[in-house]
Amino acid sequence: MKKHILFICLLATVAATAQVDRTKAPKPAPAREIKIGAYQTFTLKNGLQVFVVENHKLPRIQFSLQLKNDPIYQGDKEGYVEMAGTLIGTGTKTRTKAQLDEEVDFIGANLSTSSDGIFASSLSKHSTKLLELMTDVLYNPAFSPEEMEKLKTQTLSGLAASKDNPSSIASTVRRALVYGKQHPYGLSTSEKSVGSITLDDCKNYYNTYFKPNNAYLAIVGDIDFKTAKSLVEKYFAKWTPGEVKNPTYALPKEPAKTYVALVDRAASVQSVINIGYPVELKPGTPDVIKARVTNQILGGGFSARLNQNLREKNGFTYGANSALNSDNLIGNFNASASVRNEVTDSAVFEFLSELKRMVNEPVTEQELIAAKAEISGAFGRSLENPSTIAGFALNTARYNLPKDYYNNYVKAIDAVTLADVQATAKKYIRPENAHIVVVGKGADVADKLKKFGEVKYFDIYGESYVPTKASALPADLTAEKVIAKYIEAIGGDKKVKEVKSLKVVYKGNAMGTELVLSLQQKAPAKSIKEISGNGMTFSKSVSDGKKAFVEAMGQKPPVDAKLQEVLIFDGSLFKETAYVGLGAKASLKGIETIDSKETYVVEFTMAQGEKMSEYYDKQTGLKTQTVQTVKGPQGDMLITLKYDNYKDVNGVRIPHTLSQSQGPMNLKFEASSVEVNPVIDDTVFKVQ
Repeated sequence: MKKHILFICLLATVAATAQVDRTKAPKPAPAREIKIGAYQTFTLKNGLQVFVVENHKLPRIQFSLQLKNDPIYQGDKEGYVEMAGTLIGTGTKTRTKAQLDEEVDFIGANLSTSSDGIFASSLSKHSTKLLELMTDVLYNPAFSPEEMEKLKTQTLSGLAASKDNPSSIASTVRRALVYGKQHPYGLSTSEKSVGSITLDDCKNYYNTYFKPNNAYLAIVGDIDFKTAKSLVEKYFAKWTPGEVKNPTYALPKEPAKTYVALVDRAASVQSVINIGYPVELKPGTPDVIKARVTNQILGGGFSARLNQNLREKNGFTYGANSALNSDNLIGNFNASASVRNEVTDSAVFEFLSELKRMVNEPVTEQELIAAKAEISGAFGRSLENPSTIAGFALNTARYNLPKDYYNNYVKAIDAVTLADVQATAKKYIRPENAHIVVVGKGADVADKLKKFGEVKYFDIYGESYVPTKASALPADLTAEKVIAKYIEAIGGDKKVKEVKSLKVVYKGNAMGTELVLSLQQKAPAKSIKEISGNGMTFSKSVSDGKKAFVEAMGQKPPVDAKLQEVLIFDGSLFKETAYVGLGAKASLKGIETIDSKETYVVEFTMAQGEKMSEYYDKQTGLKTQTVQTVKGPQGDMLITLKYDNYKDVNGVRIPHTLSQSQGPMNLKFEASSVEVNPVIDDTVFKVQ
């Protein structure tokens, strides 16, 4: 019977299909009505606005306290607001951080703080205890000097890592140029600003802005309105209100004409491209929904124009996208991608071409239908999370939206027309008035980028400068002479030859986990390098001078002849003295300015063709970094290892600070022990 039913259904489908005119796109179904869960609200006498979203599917509860004020301009103390938010959660006047963490863990809860407020969640049966802890943090932050110093150290460590991350650099420079450094959005935390932050700065932020009349409280989960109101009155009614002034700022303006802001990173094999400018687009205004649809077509997803052009058609990148954002102070447009150096100018050309096409040509009906479907689908899926409803309630209050704004959201999306999209593009897409930020190798890309406007140079903090022309290589200088100067700089040929083995232990930190980098080497090319933490070995490479293997998280991937050669070469005790015996060749490639210092670049080419570049300070002769390009699933990846803080150990200068950047990962290590000529048994270097 089932087969007969299936056959009948199939016939009906075929018959219906035969009558469809396939030369015309099918008309989209009318927007379905979205039913958004209800929320209830009340306001305490002290001004705290409370929103309650009941959801009894799971016995869980969450409390989210959010401040209302706009961002604060922090000037030369940029970063203190974020520090204040973190410090609030590092202990109270009656509980140390350890005690607070223990009590939170005991009830299986989460409790976090930020400059925007406090978030807490747990099983609903622990609501009372959770609020006790949450309000202790709210009313009685300890602002411990010791925790402040820890936080500063962590912040500086993160900044050190971000200095070598091209995407972080591009973001910093883009914000500085799009908003200007007199606007809160234009500033970025720096080592200098961290050094100027005091504990009083953090206390003043807390005392000024953590007021009930400057806050919303969203309660979501397994609780009824009556109980929620009773708990809020018990724990938050005593919170004292106070005057909170919202600052105003001059509106940033787009540049008079498009230009290129180049951040020169001499070792880069890829360029990070950000094209952006400010736009006056406030939440809740009629253009917001039209802008959402317009950007979805341009760069809002995989099937959007930018990605289809730069990735699918041209193969320049693994992903290109754009965003047209609304904001209560000032919105912005940004389009971005990471591309190979050799196609940087071509990628910028395609970006600008797509922006111009968006302005000058109507989009197709198919593109509009697809964009609406993607947006509506994502909106519908977001409603599965009850926190979304609380977010809608907060936005409605914060931006004075119509009460039915989100109930009618899908209908508003569906009402956007082809004419609306082009009108919105003409208003907000400005290829002629954009900052084109490129973080890449200036020697490879600068001249080719001039066709898009003046090329201006900026450092990693967004400060402009006029580049100085690199010195010409002396006619008689060779790679061998650069290497000889390096050997002399670290102790001289005699001392270096006396070193038969070396053992160094470095310590670092990654996301709160202490890492140990252990390095053992024995002349000429035996080595073992191991990174571990929390009792686990994350990675290990071993070379016996003839064979090598690598291990990552307990797994041993296959090692081909080329990689084996690289591991042996890179693990050699002093590769500058060992390279000839290992069959490698050295060539002097030029002079590059790295971190404001001129360096000689020597390229070592191994017998199998793999290459590794070493950089030597022109003045001191010391090696400053090693750069290698490796192939990964997302294309070529640059691995940079920087050497600093050289110290004399038994007559030989050894770098005591190592900084490694590999894609988005950045690690910094400090030497905790260094042994020259220790006894190391050869069995340590056994390759299995």
